[in-house]
Amino acid sequence: MRKSVFLLPVLIVALLAAISSVFIVDERQKALVLQFGQIVKVKEEPGLGFKIPIMQNVVFYDDRILSRDLDPLEVTPSDDRRLVVDAFARYRIADVEQFRRAVGDGGEDRAASRLDGILRDTTRNVLGTVSSNDILSVDRAALMLRIRNNAIAEARSLGLEVIDVRLKRTDLPPENLNATYERMKAEREREAADEIARGNEAAQRVRAQADRTVIELVSDATRQAEITRGEADAERNAIFATAFGADPEFFEFYRSMTAYTRSLTPGNSSMVLSPNSEFFNYLKSDQGARSVEGE
Repeated sequence: MRKSVFLLPVLIVALLAAISSVFIVDERQKALVLQFGQIVKVKEEPGLGFKIPIMQNVVFYDDRILSRDLDPLEVTPSDDRRLVVDAFARYRIADVEQFRRAVGDGGEDRAASRLDGILRDTTRNVLGTVSSNDILSVDRAALMLRIRNNAIAEARSLGLEVIDVRLKRTDLPPENLNATYERMKAEREREAADEIARGNEAAQRVRAQADRTVIELVSDATRQAEITRGEADAERNAIFATAFGADPEFFEFYRSMTAYTRSLTPGNSSMVLSPNSEFFNYLKSDQGARSVEGE
């Protein structure tokens, strides 16, 4: 009985020592076994691990992909238009030993804080080399890739692997919005004025061409009319000449009657003529006399 009482505490201590020497690493974790603050073992695969009780302790780190949102960051692009950038990054602990040496007892919180500084500096450096239009455009994947690649090299010293960096939102500072809107409005108005001027110039060219075409058409029509009129007059004169040659007396009669008709129309001005005027030659002729007597 006395021997059993003595062995019971020993068994309890042995059981506690055995329990405290075992630790479990699941698939979401990595573990370091430390002895007096120094790394003596790395456990990256999930499963059971062992350590020396009391002398050694285990520190666990997240092995999943982590996200980090940056506070809004003000940057100055190459055209000196200040912008407020909101970004986030995805990263993971790639080298757990380097991670422990870099952050010490601070753990993941201290690493995230240092990563923030790296991302902010890298974002400022990259966006400071391009114009604000490049940053505000929808096609800015190349910029995010540059930020990620620059951050990878610096984050490696922390044992971190930067997987991705994204610009969630890019805005103008509130105090610059009105000035920017006014400048954009002025630019659009200038572009509209240029378009109107070019439209007026094109309209003037079309109008001038149309006027020229009208003048050419009218001139050509007038020329054709004059040619036709001349040909008609020539044909008429040829008919008159033929008629005159066939019956000179009738032609003289016709011409005289036409002259009388045009000059003695009712309502015309009065004419005072001598009876011996050449105007009445046909009436005084034998033919005219016979015509009068016949009436």
